[in-house]
Amino acid sequence: MAGTPETLYARDGDAHLAYQIVGDGGPDLLFVPPSPFPIDLLWDEPTVAGHLHRLASFSRLILTDLLGSGSSDAVPIHDRPAMQTWTDGLVAVLDAVGSKCASVFAWSESGLPVMLLTASHPHRVRSLVLCSPFARFLRASDQPFGMPESALVKYVDSFEHTVGTGAMVDLLAPSWAGDAAKRGAGGRAVSGSPAALDISRRCTTCSCAPTSAPRWRASRRRRCCCTGVATATCVANTRRISQEDPARTTGGARRRRQHVVRDADRVLDEVESFLTGQRSATPSNRVLSTVLFTDIVGSTQRAAQLGDEAWTTALAAHNRVVERHVAGARGVIVKFTGDGALATFDGPARAINCACAIRDAVEDLGLEIRAGLHTGEVEMADGDVHGIAVHIAARIMALAGPGEILVSGVIPPLVLGSRIAFTDSGIHELKGVPDRWPVLAVQDTRG
Repeated sequence: MAGTPETLYARDGDAHLAYQIVGDGGPDLLFVPPSPFPIDLLWDEPTVAGHLHRLASFSRLILTDLLGSGSSDAVPIHDRPAMQTWTDGLVAVLDAVGSKCASVFAWSESGLPVMLLTASHPHRVRSLVLCSPFARFLRASDQPFGMPESALVKYVDSFEHTVGTGAMVDLLAPSWAGDAAKRGAGGRAVSGSPAALDISRRCTTCSCAPTSAPRWRASRRRRCCCTGVATATCVANTRRISQEDPARTTGGARRRRQHVVRDADRVLDEVESFLTGQRSATPSNRVLSTVLFTDIVGSTQRAAQLGDEAWTTALAAHNRVVERHVAGARGVIVKFTGDGALATFDGPARAINCACAIRDAVEDLGLEIRAGLHTGEVEMADGDVHGIAVHIAARIMALAGPGEILVSGVIPPLVLGSRIAFTDSGIHELKGVPDRWPVLAVQDTRG
């Protein structure tokens, strides 16, 4: 059996993402292991290496380390928006290997950025396989299956005392606890210092898949041979897996998590059948996106003061500012609304930073804006966007005061790890939108 494949690097801005390519036996398959298990060391354990070669027998297997782990750049991930950064890195790897559309196989906490990738870049993901995933690790009032916060603290702290030892294997793979060779290999495979792993675990356990993600439908569900819950492989229809399914599969604190599948050949049979079969996905124009609405404050009065000609000139300058900053944030201007703009982004942190930049830049034009943002599923058609997420962003903008940037409560968990801070602006009823919505204001750091 061949040894460890060559590790190559993709670039995302100033960051380097480690990846490997094995096999050429079929369609592209991107495999993303959990952050503590780097791709360079996975090959040291013969059983795991055999499973990887099995995947490569029916695919062009692409393995990658998430940014901040393994052989990828050890950036201070806690200073960046973790979910967006990880997802950007996956896109960079796909670009580097020339993959326009790949199947994706994620394991444990790596399911979080992979689910976000699938929802925000559906044209890049052909199909999705999740093993022991979770949409949210921490228990919440609307997600009682998660781990209680008190138990989570003990769980994360335990990593400091088990890094690099067989005790890590006992924790993550109880079925290997009696195998000295596997305990040794598993302990060596866990990469990173206790501090680095602590940061990684806290980011993944405190992040969550957005509750407004597409309503992904499971095409097949089989009972997991290692945990007894419906997930060993959450084999799913392209772009659409039920958001509830990944969440339920953790079992929260009620079950002992088993990160290594004992009957792996049976699971790989299902994966191969799913990835190489002829099941076709229903085409969809729905995508997870961050929607930004901006509005010039007091535009009518300002137009009356300046006169039609001067106002037209000022509005054109405003539009150029918006175009420049949206393009720089990898966003798309959907349309100008007369005295504002509607734009979409594939990452909420970029959208927030863009809104702040626009607000600051138009002050030089003697203008003042307000902005509202929400992340949710939108329908893209004929150069426009539709859906409840668009209405929510518009209603939130209407609550904003001059110079204020407001976001829905969905957004803060998605920018965990960034330096963006928020203040509570209360719970609001949004006209025409069901339920009551938490709204937060982006803290102004201009001094």
